[in-house]
Amino acid sequence: MAHKLDFPATTRNTDPILAVLQQHLPNGNVLEVASGSGQHVVHFAAHLPDNQFWPSDPDPTHVQSIAAWEAEADVSNIHSPVLLDTTDPNWIAGKTMDGLPQQLAVILCINMIHIAPIEAAKGLFAGAAKRLPKNSLLMLYGPFLQTGQKDAPSNLDFDQNLKRRNPAWGVRPLPLVKDMAANAGFEFDQIIEMPANNFCVLLRRK
Repeated sequence: MAHKLDFPATTRNTDPILAVLQQHLPNGNVLEVASGSGQHVVHFAAHLPDNQFWPSDPDPTHVQSIAAWEAEADVSNIHSPVLLDTTDPNWIAGKTMDGLPQQLAVILCINMIHIAPIEAAKGLFAGAAKRLPKNSLLMLYGPFLQTGQKDAPSNLDFDQNLKRRNPAWGVRPLPLVKDMAANAGFEFDQIIEMPANNFCVLLRRK
């Protein structure tokens, strides 16, 4: 189908992320920020029928791909993808935005903050804090550097590679992520080790 993207890395990490969601996800509306190709969200929706999924991405090409994956999926709990940039002042301010639900249970963000300027992460936390009720979950997935601990050489190499591609990118130190989240009103809940030296970071709205 035209516009349908297929990312091998997304295919590899979908089931491990789903296992975490099955353990920690409450029922309700799930906003996925930076949905990418759409492969994740159709898989999650098929296995989590008690949730409604709202995919989004800042890239119009990705939004088209999400819609293509959704059109092929035999699921009814995915809503139409929307363009969403977490540096958008309307998002950061918590204003009503077309295509987004009024009430959210969870915000999910997979593999975004290391391939975007740091302002995207700050915006993610700011907008999420204004939309999530108290104790609700914000879940991040991706590589992180753990200051004071031995980091995987692959993550250190990946960090340098990203910075060569774009100096504004890079694998974010976990203490920095915790500080940015805390400044926006989130508490660190837990970190879950994932395959290929990735992590799920669970944050709770204070």
